[in-house]
Amino acid sequence: MFDSAARHLALLATAPLLALATPAPAHADEIAPAPAAAVPIVRTAFGSAAEFLPTPAAESLPVPAEVLTAQVIELTNQQRNAYGCGELAVDQDLILASERQSWYMAETHNFSHLGWGGSTFEARARVAGYLQPAGENIAWGYPTAQEVMDAWMASPGHRANILNCAMRSIGAGVTYSSDGLPYYTQVFGWL
Repeated sequence: MFDSAARHLALLATAPLLALATPAPAHADEIAPAPAAAVPIVRTAFGSAAEFLPTPAAESLPVPAEVLTAQVIELTNQQRNAYGCGELAVDQDLILASERQSWYMAETHNFSHLGWGGSTFEARARVAGYLQPAGENIAWGYPTAQEVMDAWMASPGHRANILNCAMRSIGAGVTYSSDGLPYYTQVFGWL
């Protein structure tokens, strides 16, 4: 994992980070992507200088956080279906709790189930409006949703959360840190 994360970090350090999510004030329900930096276009006798600038390869740009979030939820439900559990309903309160924890970890580089002020996933879910939280999975540094899902499924505790057929709802959130690493959170609910 460290070799993969180091390679990913080196790749991200050389690529523009155009799709980083930025937290909205007061933990709003939506996180908007950061605006892309404008590249000045210099005209010369031979045309625009922008025509000669290298275009980054699509695979070198990070996947937008919103896309990773949707993929994590989809892959979670695929795993549950494969093992005979029903799909989890997406709950907006659990998404908010997940986004807040991912944002906190990305901002502080503190990878932990404890959040701001020592809050637990149960407390964060209740503050977001969800009354019966059931479990939480977190991860960081995986560049794709498939890689994080593979890691969770290889971990007994994380796998148990994903495949707990009594759980009925899910929220997920992904936030990139300033150094370009994604921080993932899934929160599950009983309702």
